[in-house]
Amino acid sequence: MKKSEFPDPFEKARLDKGYGKMNDQDDPVTMLLRHKDVRKSAHNYKTFQSGAQPGRIVVPSEVNIRDTRQIPFEVDPPVHGEYRAIVEPWFKRPLQPEYQEKLSVQISNLVDEIINNGTVDVVNGFALPLQSRALTLLLNTPFSEAETWISWGTHVFRSEGEALDGDKANILYNYIDDQIERAVKEPGDDMYSVLLSSDFQGRKLTREEVKGVMVLTFAGGRDTVINAVTNSISYLAEHPESLERFRKEPEIIGKAVEEFIRYFSPLTQMGRVVTEDTQVCEHAIKADSRISLCWASANRDASVFENPNEIVLDRKINPHVGFGFSHHNCLGAAHARQILKILLSTLAEKVANIEIVDGKENIEDLDEFKRKVGFDQINVKFKKLT
Repeated sequence: MKKSEFPDPFEKARLDKGYGKMNDQDDPVTMLLRHKDVRKSAHNYKTFQSGAQPGRIVVPSEVNIRDTRQIPFEVDPPVHGEYRAIVEPWFKRPLQPEYQEKLSVQISNLVDEIINNGTVDVVNGFALPLQSRALTLLLNTPFSEAETWISWGTHVFRSEGEALDGDKANILYNYIDDQIERAVKEPGDDMYSVLLSSDFQGRKLTREEVKGVMVLTFAGGRDTVINAVTNSISYLAEHPESLERFRKEPEIIGKAVEEFIRYFSPLTQMGRVVTEDTQVCEHAIKADSRISLCWASANRDASVFENPNEIVLDRKINPHVGFGFSHHNCLGAAHARQILKILLSTLAEKVANIEIVDGKENIEDLDEFKRKVGFDQINVKFKKLT
């Protein structure tokens, strides 16, 4: 099997019954696997809520390592919409040409670095720096801050051998507290300062609310972007004709980005807490139990996607849920899309081919399912286009 192949572990259960089961720290989760059920439940916030105990809708649950509510992620309508109206314009800045030009310079410089450095681990030596540097643009903070974030590793809540690491999480919380304190004393045009000066229901956002937005920004877009970048490069390494196609047909790059997000599904699932006894897939679900919206399974549903287990770079119809669905669709989607579009364009412009030397897969253990979500390490060589 090629390294860029990501098997679908959910197929049989999706076809047979439409759901799966996993235990998460003694707080079990019923996983919804079909595209239609995932979208229907994501839209039904009254029965399947996000505004539960902070950390509980995440799988694995983070209730033991944080009590800050991530905003607007862990809030339901109508208040969710009020919070989102504050932050959404900021997260749409990646659509501006000036933002894209700066991002292009960052990515071009990084590609030049790795072309000249021989073998590189894409995860830690390319995707992590790329994600961290790009985040300085999203937060409108100094470029030098990226070095601090790189030092945290690929996940802000996890360390090697630990599903969740409270000590590591505290590094992020303390950092954000310090940045908020700085912005209070010396307001600027960075994201912290903008949030602190924002109006919400006739008042300014509190420090705790600002912290909630910032925790979400750091945690939500870190390993997901790293997975998307790394997995896309693994595919291009094993399909060199795709780079050539991007050179000849740059107009398909946008569709290719959506297809990579569908196929690789950088985030496997996201939970909800059930507010009343109900049923999903003819299966009884008790109030105060958890379900998950399994994006990775929904994105391989053959009733929706033709040849779901193949990457079709110019797939015409692609209603994937890789960035979520309904009110809680990913705030950082515009930023992530621009990173991938510019990356694919830059690689096509500068790289002749990519050779995989070796790699170690990152496998999620979801009890009855074992899902490849990316790589812990993948060493490659980039050959310069001449």
